Amino acid sequence: MKSQELVFTNNVGEAIDAIVGEINPPTVFVLVDVNTASFVLPRLQALSGAVANATVITTKAGDMHKNLESTKAIWKRLGEEGATRHSLLINVGGGVITDMGAFAAATFKRGISFINVPTSLLGAVDASVGGKTGINLGSLKNEIGVFRQADSVIVSTLFFNTLSSEELRSGYAEMLKHALLQDKESFDRLIGNHVEDLAPDTLLDLLQKSVLIKKNIVDTDPEEKSIRKSLNLGHTAGHAFESLALERKSPIPHGYAVAYGLVTELVLSHMKLSFPSDVLHRFASYVKEVYGAFDFTCDDYPRLIALMRHDKKNLSAADINFTLLRNIGDVQIDCVIAEDDIKTAFDITRDLLGI
Repeated sequence: MKSQELVFTNNVGEAIDAIVGEINPPTVFVLVDVNTASFVLPRLQALSGAVANATVITTKAGDMHKNLESTKAIWKRLGEEGATRHSLLINVGGGVITDMGAFAAATFKRGISFINVPTSLLGAVDASVGGKTGINLGSLKNEIGVFRQADSVIVSTLFFNTLSSEELRSGYAEMLKHALLQDKESFDRLIGNHVEDLAPDTLLDLLQKSVLIKKNIVDTDPEEKSIRKSLNLGHTAGHAFESLALERKSPIPHGYAVAYGLVTELVLSHMKLSFPSDVLHRFASYVKEVYGAFDFTCDDYPRLIALMRHDKKNLSAADINFTLLRNIGDVQIDCVIAEDDIKTAFDITRDLLGI
């Protein structure tokens, strides 16, 4: 899988037109959700000739619509509007759009070119970069997908003023994860700030550093055979929390689920690998202050563990596999953890978050 071109700029229209000019597709399509269609698309059409002249495909907003039904509707529109194997799809939106749009492009006529233009912090730092595409199956996160890099990803903070505080915090959780994987300096820099207080240029600089941490890992292991598994930190527990919330019909933002999952997995890291207690408590206090808590009880443990067994990272159906840390920047992948230890970690998570 080829390395992905990343463009960090707030001159988004110029960047899109330059990339489209290089690809020179016969037809261009733009995928947006109903929110992006209202708040971002008109602005982008004014900045980019390629977007202004493209055929727009609009889908419903929200993770509950990142499914096969929505993907089929995208394929249908592409077919009806005459898309060929040489067409280009520009995915403009948050993580749902870049995940689903990338999957739709990767599978339509066995793969057409696509560009990701993330408009959310979460989409910029996580979903749009790295070549993972996917849709949900029922309440199971990203159960169907393929590895396929975008031709280019344009990362900017241009549209972040349309985001709520909740959406900014959701993306910041993934940046915190990258910092935990990198070094203490990166971690201290992020955990000393609230994302809403950062100026756009400062946030773009921090975002670039964070995305490049992920890109370096992905370039080393594009199909997650080894070190790319480190990017799953916080996600085994986090996806279970997220799936349980979906089942309850009260979804939580992905980044919030990752923040709670990181607390649980740092607890496991402390239990199994002696991860420093002071860092664990500092991180848990930050999560409690910024993200609150996910309300779950011991009655939910069996369902959470059952959801973890569906996780694609598991080495076998009998094991639950985690990425853990010995310290900031010291990663241990493929850690199989027993159910009793997971339940203990849940107990401690609830104590730390005041549940």
